[in-house]
Amino acid sequence: MTFDYDLFVIGGGSGGVRAARIAAAEGGAKVGLAEESRMGGTCVIRGCVPKKLMVFASEFPGQIEDAAAYGWKVKAEGFDWPKFRTTLEAELTRLENAYRNTLKNAGVTMHDMRAVVVDPHRVRLANGDEFTAKHILIATGGRPFVPAIPGADLAVTSNEMFHLDALPKRALVVGGGYIASEFACILNGLGVDVAQYYRGAQILRGFDDEARGHVANAMAAHGVAIHCGTDVERLERRAGGICAIATDGSEREFDLVLYATGRVPNVAGLGLDHLGVALGSKGEVLVDDWSQTSVPSIFAVGDVTDRINLTPVAIREGHAFADTVFRGVPTKADHELVASAVFTQPELGSVGLSEEAAAALGKTEIYTATFRPMKTLFAGRQDKVLMKLVVSVETRKVLGCHIVGPEAGEMIQLAAIAIKMGATKEDFDRTVAVHPTMSEELVTMRKPTRVV
Repeated sequence: MTFDYDLFVIGGGSGGVRAARIAAAEGGAKVGLAEESRMGGTCVIRGCVPKKLMVFASEFPGQIEDAAAYGWKVKAEGFDWPKFRTTLEAELTRLENAYRNTLKNAGVTMHDMRAVVVDPHRVRLANGDEFTAKHILIATGGRPFVPAIPGADLAVTSNEMFHLDALPKRALVVGGGYIASEFACILNGLGVDVAQYYRGAQILRGFDDEARGHVANAMAAHGVAIHCGTDVERLERRAGGICAIATDGSEREFDLVLYATGRVPNVAGLGLDHLGVALGSKGEVLVDDWSQTSVPSIFAVGDVTDRINLTPVAIREGHAFADTVFRGVPTKADHELVASAVFTQPELGSVGLSEEAAAALGKTEIYTATFRPMKTLFAGRQDKVLMKLVVSVETRKVLGCHIVGPEAGEMIQLAAIAIKMGATKEDFDRTVAVHPTMSEELVTMRKPTRVV
């Protein structure tokens, strides 16, 4: 059978674009790609990239104060949100064009509209055009959602946060994950009065307990009012703003309510269920180690599969798929020991097992160092850094590393290399420290804080 395309990709995010480019440029495939929104997907357009730029913007008030402590005659005269938003939108347009040029140069045909799957080898565009493809790749990512509570239409999600007409004076962030916690810190840094409601016992569930407690304490010290064990029952529009009626009986008014209580796989209306593509309980596309679905000609990568929902993982999955199917190099994406960073203030960097997870597997040594970093100590701040290593008593391997402090994301990337290679605590000990740095604490912790 002759096909219009060797590969048709639905979704122009990081995973889909990488798969399309490698299949076309290195695998010699004829590739089509459909994207109903802006090319670049969640990370580039409404996720990691604009969020990180907002993080940078929100850190300047503290940096200006520190500069004054160091002798600079400076003063913050207020934040110009419209100016920042305009520059941000220009940067996102630049990045989108870069993605488009990458696909164009690789020979990928782009279709700027929604596509659905008609049968195992056929897709239909929103304009009615249909194409056949030997292989179809689903890379539609995930989407934020607001629970079905009364007044849900009064809330916004992370998608809208980069396009606000003006910054609110009072904001409620609902959720305790990394997206909610990051936006709570961003808004707080930009001068917004921020409350964060989370129904669980502590924010950042899934991360090391000690590390997330350290982050929560620092956020509270910086002005974020965290209310754990609290959820919103309903939202009401009132004269003074949006009133959040909470499960603890409180009623408080805000100018903006941001829901960041999780994301769901973006599969609605794609036609996968009609084809017998197996989906999980949350709607995620179920795939094997090769990213192949229950329908052999259909594959899926990225957040739509709900494996590890991180951009670099989606890129690796997309690349592995293209290598396997189009380059004759069978490759499985490696999901072990994937490092992550939470861009709260302070940042949290993490790789490997938490103390709790490691202790459940066997006897474990815990090494910790908590100290005030030199830069902000000089400026009179009370900030504290946490460095933590989780070590197996039996094998001496470092099973986990958790860092809370400035540039934790940068540091954890490098620590992840050593841990991925199987470094032992003695390997860390043999490494000479770089002084004076925060990261030198990782190689100078000689005695365990505790054994669990």
